[in-house]
Amino acid sequence: MRRFFKIQFLLFFFYAFAVQADTPKPNIIVIVSDDAGYADFSCYGNDVVKTPNIDKLASSGVRFTNAYVTAAVCGPSRAGLMTGRYQQRFGYEVNNVPKAMDKSVGLQGDDMGLPLDEMTMADYMKIAGYKSIAVGKWHLGIADRYHPLKRGFDEFYGFLGGSRHYFFDVRDYNRKDNSVRRNHVKQRDFTYTTDGFTDAAIDFIGRHKKENFFVYLAYNAIHTPLQAKEEDMEDYSFLKDKKDQTFAGMIKSLDENIGKLLSYLEKENLRENTLIFFINDNGGPSFVTPANNYPLSGCKGTHYEGGIRVPFMISWPAVLQKNRVYDFPVMSFDILATIVGVTNVDVRKKTPLDGVNLMPYLTGDKVERPHKTLFWREYVIAAVRDGDWKLIRFPDKPAQLYNLAEDISEVNDRASQKPQVVNVLYKKLWSWEKELAKPLWFLQIKYDKNVIDRGERFHKIKKK
Repeated sequence: MRRFFKIQFLLFFFYAFAVQADTPKPNIIVIVSDDAGYADFSCYGNDVVKTPNIDKLASSGVRFTNAYVTAAVCGPSRAGLMTGRYQQRFGYEVNNVPKAMDKSVGLQGDDMGLPLDEMTMADYMKIAGYKSIAVGKWHLGIADRYHPLKRGFDEFYGFLGGSRHYFFDVRDYNRKDNSVRRNHVKQRDFTYTTDGFTDAAIDFIGRHKKENFFVYLAYNAIHTPLQAKEEDMEDYSFLKDKKDQTFAGMIKSLDENIGKLLSYLEKENLRENTLIFFINDNGGPSFVTPANNYPLSGCKGTHYEGGIRVPFMISWPAVLQKNRVYDFPVMSFDILATIVGVTNVDVRKKTPLDGVNLMPYLTGDKVERPHKTLFWREYVIAAVRDGDWKLIRFPDKPAQLYNLAEDISEVNDRASQKPQVVNVLYKKLWSWEKELAKPLWFLQIKYDKNVIDRGERFHKIKKK
């Protein structure tokens, strides 16, 4: 019987190889949610708020359990995602932009943004012949030269900053970074941003459905400020805390909009050959929202798993098997490497990608880990995962060492028991750091003590 299933398994993958070889270039959608916790969607363990459409997306392809982003905060994480590289390689390392920085060192204000000599997802998509749009939150620079239309995208509908109100607010409308814009023109044609961004994506697809299209759909949900439509909160009136009700309503809206997008693709017979990535930008900020990172400890802004391990799924019905769970570690920069792989675009030698094309691993052509070693750094705080060992370096106390295969919640520091492992990981981290650029801007203090304190306070498991 086991031999029979093994044969069936191999036959499926031979079929997948043949299908992928004969399948025309897919349409591509990259969906990014904002500040969701690891357990905020029901396919990752949320048993209070149901997310049937996100679950449907996960079950239509591959759901990852060891998916990481390149940074524990929004701006640097998006820089790594957009370029397919460790953002530290080009100095986009410290905190979000724009932010209060050390006035004596580094770029300031409008000069802070994704360096112009870095290629973006949209630049590669243009080479591949795709029509592209960036929808939602940009957060990669607010100066005109950093605008999505200057970074390879054909269209833009969204806002340039890091957060804004979900309902129309004149305070957002009058700010350069927070006003919702269609290309360069301010817009007032949305009621709730999660709905408006989905509608903009669908509108773009409708106008380009006979071409290859690329949609970067970066929702601001479920980032603060916590604002939900009343009708979305009604299902969660049983929750005692108004903040919990609001947060649940925001998740419900996000899920319904994912469903709206999927339904449109199915109605237009586009779903089968549309490659969809769904990822969250960093860990949940459980210090300000009800975001739940269970069973991970830590939160947004920390290098514990709760700050950098995120929900992630890939769906391509024409090629990928349904209902798969993938457990090896992957990183957000693998998204661009995978896109480049399936569209056969050459990568510029000047800026080689750090990501890998995940398709051979998901179809069974490759069975090893996509990455043996992964790195994180925000100025002096850093982390390295090598196999199942993870080391976190701090500026003001000894490093911590965890075996993630045995201790996903990082509660048993093994550094004193495994000094040889600590030494090996330190050497790998130092070797990687030699390849990095100097940060383009710096915090006003040598390191952000608030982030370190937060890591201490939230280095514990929030109950499910």
